[in-house]
Amino acid sequence: MRVGLIYDPVYLEHDTGTHVENAQRLIATMSLLEETQLKDKLISLPPRPATVDEISTVHAREYISHIQNQTEKGGGWLDGDTVTSPGSYKAATYAAGGVITAVEAVMTKKVDSAFALVRPPGHHATCWQAMGFCLLNNIAIAAKYALANFDIERVLVVDFDIHHGNGTQDTFYADPHVLYFSTHQYPFYPGTGSINEIGARDGEGFTVNVPLIAGWGDEEYQAVFEDVLAPITRRFEPQLILVSAGYDAHWADSIALMQVSVTGFARMVEITKILADTLCQGNLVFTLEGGYHLEALPFSIKATFDTLLGNREIDDPLGKRETKEKPVDFDNFIRIVKDTHHIKI
Repeated sequence: MRVGLIYDPVYLEHDTGTHVENAQRLIATMSLLEETQLKDKLISLPPRPATVDEISTVHAREYISHIQNQTEKGGGWLDGDTVTSPGSYKAATYAAGGVITAVEAVMTKKVDSAFALVRPPGHHATCWQAMGFCLLNNIAIAAKYALANFDIERVLVVDFDIHHGNGTQDTFYADPHVLYFSTHQYPFYPGTGSINEIGARDGEGFTVNVPLIAGWGDEEYQAVFEDVLAPITRRFEPQLILVSAGYDAHWADSIALMQVSVTGFARMVEITKILADTLCQGNLVFTLEGGYHLEALPFSIKATFDTLLGNREIDDPLGKRETKEKPVDFDNFIRIVKDTHHIKI
């Protein structure tokens, strides 16, 4: 398997100091990939900056100029969660361009799959607004690029970050060419992503939200991927699968309350890879969103690469967390999701 890694030190120039979304996330991950010699098995793909024209397929030009101007003046806070530094705009253009680079490499068969190890993250960023640590919506920009530059009409975006990707959903809410699928803790930031948010107009039915309850973990996520994502993906028949890979659902990550393990993430990746191999010639791209525990995150990303490479043995030094029996009827929850999206039970 030829698996691409998109990474560049430019991503460290988005200097957020002691903010939870900081450069140590990538430093720790790259260190683990190098220490375990896994990096030697990957194909390094240098990113390029996304152009303003490419970015403006998702974001208003006035917004793009605002981000650029603020960073040129030294940076500052865009909202209560999202901060910039002098290097943030450059890093953000390379983050969006990094996912585009991954798409190009996969679609031209330079690699079989790819992971864009980028920051700042993107899935909360809307047309006019930075939020939730996100400046530019990297995966939405890449999806628009793929549809415009390759002979494809259907892109699936899978988002397993702990937070709902409201920006990605907004971008494609009325677009039947992009199916957006999200698992996320609910109710939780940013407050969107209920089951009945299913798209609008021509895009009705092409947004699939699976709002999970705090405390659920590997078994529940696997069931969602097997019983909801898989049949919906087969029905949609995507020609490219993009994944917003947020690893903040790990049980050790203090930002949320889910109970996923490193092995659990590997299983989600495996299911997604099987769908890509079966339905769209293996065209599969991951990009980093959340994940803030500096041991859980690197090992979860390594598990993703191992799975893409076909390695069956997963390093999971943190293991699973023993939890009490969950009181919520998960089976009934799945039935409601299936009924909403007309999946045969």
